[in-house]
Order: sequence, then structure tokens, then C-alpha cells
Amino acid sequence: MIFYKYLFFLVFLLSCGARAQGEAPAIAAASDLKFALEDIAARFRADNKRELRLSFGSSGNYFRQIEQGAPFQLFLSADENFIFKLHDSGRTEDRGILYATGRIVLFAPTNSPLAVDARMSGLKQAVDGTAIRRFAIANPEHAPYGRAAEQALRKSALWDALQGKLVLGENVSQAAQFAASGSTQGGIFAYSLALAPGIAQQGRYVLLPEDLHAPLRQRMALVKGAGETARLFYAYLQQPAARKILAHYGFVLPSETAK
Repeated sequence: MIFYKYLFFLVFLLSCGARAQGEAPAIAAASDLKFALEDIAARFRADNKRELRLSFGSSGNYFRQIEQGAPFQLFLSADENFIFKLHDSGRTEDRGILYATGRIVLFAPTNSPLAVDARMSGLKQAVDGTAIRRFAIANPEHAPYGRAAEQALRKSALWDALQGKLVLGENVSQAAQFAASGSTQGGIFAYSLALAPGIAQQGRYVLLPEDLHAPLRQRMALVKGAGETARLFYAYLQQPAARKILAHYGFVLPSETAK
């Protein structure tokens, strides 16, 4: 009788493990990847007949969740330092790979009086007047694109002038929504989001010079315990088809030696 109880328990554990392996892995991704990664994931599903569960948000928030044991299997961060810290604390398998470098844009929605230019002289004129009442960026405390926006505004001597007018998105995707919807007179957010048709058609934008902010080096890594599907997707993201989609959305691709 004891033997049969043990056998039943063993079969139960094995069946649970089989179900868990068949579940779609949870993927945590920086929100600047929303459109690009959805396109890549659609191709992956078609090519591999496997499902994924994509979640988009601020890299800082996902860093804290994974650090506390959240069941993500792959993390695509907009700031490579979050990956390094997770590896140092034993959460990722290794230090991952650099998959892209991001860029930021100055965006003005349709009907906004803000003139967009690469050195933000139009923004300075608008701030000095009364044309800018609200201006959107991601929260610099936990969103890498928010930090880049703050750095660009500080370097352009606009940060202090915009205090009291900033509308902070929980992540860069929310900041883009604030700006594109017209609820603000402008904003700074990811180039990859500005290229998405649903946003590009709602205003005008200009790519900001790279020297206005620290490089947005984006890195990904497998979380310890990642399953087969997450590993396949991790490898798929490094293939030419996926890299082509990233480039289409304005990401600067790393060379093989830069990983």
C-alpha cells in the first residue's frame, strides 16, 4: 500500500511538472519594446508553434520584481545595469547580451504650438511663454527613458523651467500615450514608440542627439530556472529576422563584438 501511495505521488509530481513545462513563459520587457517585441513574438509563435506571455513596463519595476522572486523567465531591460545587478544577486544565468541601444525623441501632438527641433530651442521658447502647460516624460526614478529625458532637459537648461509642468508616466509607453493623446503639449519618449503608426500619426517628432544623454544600452538575460520555450525565444531574438524588426523600430543594433 505504501508503495502504491508513493507511486501515485510520483506520478502526480511528474504530471504537474509536465503541465508547468507546457505553460507559456512569462517575459518581462521594457515598454519601449512594446511594438517591436509584439511583432517578433508573432513571428516566433508562427515559426515555433509555442506561446509566450509578454509583459511591458518600466525596467526598474521589473528589476525589483525579479529580485523578489517574480516568476519571469526572460528579462529584456532598457538599462543593462539592471541585468548586471540581477546577475550579481544570483537571479540570472549570466550577464546576458546587449540587444540594442535606444534613442529618444521630442514629440508634439497635433494642434500643439510646440515647434520640435533637435536642440529643443522651440521647447525653450514655448516654456518661456505660456504655450507649455504640461509636458510628458517617463518617471526617471525607475524608467531608463525617463532618466534619459531628464538628462537631455538638464543639458539643454530646461529641467528647472519645466518643474511643475511635468507629467510623469509610470513607464515610457505611458508617457508616449500622454503626449500623443494631446493631454500634454509635448513630451520626450522612445524613438521606437514614435515610429509606431498609432503614435506617429498623432503628431510630429524629431530625434534628439545622442550627446544629450547617457547611452540607452539595452540588455537581456535568462532568469535562473528558465524553461525551453524561453530559451528558444532568447536565441530567436538574436537571429537576423528579429534584429531586422528591432532596426525597423529605430533601435541601434550592437555588433557581434559588443555583446
